[in-house]
Amino acid sequence: MKDLRTVIAFTIKDMAKRKSFIVSTIIILLIIIIGFNIPNIINLFNGDNSSSDSGDKLLIVDSTNLFEGALDNLNKMNLGYEVETTSEALTFDDIKEKINNDEIDEAIIVEQNERYKLRYIVKDMTMMEGMPEDLMDGINTIYTNLQISKLGLTEEQIQSLTPNFEYSIEQTEEQQVSGNVLAIMMLSIVLFYAIYFCAYQVSSSITTEKTSKIMETLVTSTSPRTIVLGKTIGIGIVGLIQVCLFVAVALISAKLFLEPGLLESVLDMSQMTPYLAIVTIIYFILGYFTYALLYALTGSTVSKPEDIQSANTPVAILAVIGFYLSYFTMMNPTSDLNTFAALFPISSPFCMPFRIMMGIASGTEVAISIAILVVTILIIAKVAIKIYSNAILNYGTKMTFKDMVNMYRDKNN
Repeated sequence: MKDLRTVIAFTIKDMAKRKSFIVSTIIILLIIIIGFNIPNIINLFNGDNSSSDSGDKLLIVDSTNLFEGALDNLNKMNLGYEVETTSEALTFDDIKEKINNDEIDEAIIVEQNERYKLRYIVKDMTMMEGMPEDLMDGINTIYTNLQISKLGLTEEQIQSLTPNFEYSIEQTEEQQVSGNVLAIMMLSIVLFYAIYFCAYQVSSSITTEKTSKIMETLVTSTSPRTIVLGKTIGIGIVGLIQVCLFVAVALISAKLFLEPGLLESVLDMSQMTPYLAIVTIIYFILGYFTYALLYALTGSTVSKPEDIQSANTPVAILAVIGFYLSYFTMMNPTSDLNTFAALFPISSPFCMPFRIMMGIASGTEVAISIAILVVTILIIAKVAIKIYSNAILNYGTKMTFKDMVNMYRDKNN
């Protein structure tokens, strides 16, 4: 136990002192802070434009008096325009001059021949497909109401023409899904990267120490099992602290830099309960151990840092498969495939916490999923420690899969 604590302490100090770790942490923290300041940065550069609450200046020329002066009601619809109407017969050239002189931003000329026509005039129509739909709907509504009022209908008859239906949505599945899907997917991505990159550090650390011959000293002073578990736990502790730091800075930045209620309007975090937080931490730890032990296995099979990436490719593929299996089945969370993803050990750390967040995971499912993960970790640990013990002092070429199988079958080790 003392040797385990020594290896854990050594690993934590070694990780915390690495320039790559310090620089990457600082960069990610800066990205988080700048990301939450993007609305303020945009407002800073658009300060002159944002000072006006009325929006673009829109001139509507109704020389035929088709709308009988009712177009002023567009200002009451909060369409983002400062609407001004005129009955003067302005030509296209007159409108062009007003736009060039910044008197207006855009204009509409109402023409009435055999049919009604609206000529929408702007300075530049690049990236525009036509008149904005909200503006068209507003003009159509005003014209419709004007014509209805001329029919002398009662208020009840007018309301019957535009009934106000109430809508609801129901599903035939017995399991009811709740929660903000966007929040669920974003948290799934964060959890995946937290597990993946923390676990990846185990492989890098083992290979680096093999290259520097530090491992020879460690092997002579303690057992390979202690080294594997100590390095895995040590890097996991550092990774967990790093993730908590990122989350804390993100929450503080959201509180300081975003407008009140903006984050809540996009990400409904009402489903975040203490139970969900505890379960998420448990799955983070178990998911980390699953992939970290796999990376410890691959890291012990190479003797040069430049071989790490190729050796880690199979584990990286497994991680990506697990993440996407979880991510895409969230589109249909009550499907059998999503239930499988919540139990399958390579995807359950990314999937099960968010089935809980959606309210469709039973306590039995959670218990079975955790049990499967624990058994998987024990099996991987046994294999990893066995092969690690034989491969850690190998400074030759990268070992093949056949070599690893032979090492594991070797009863003398």
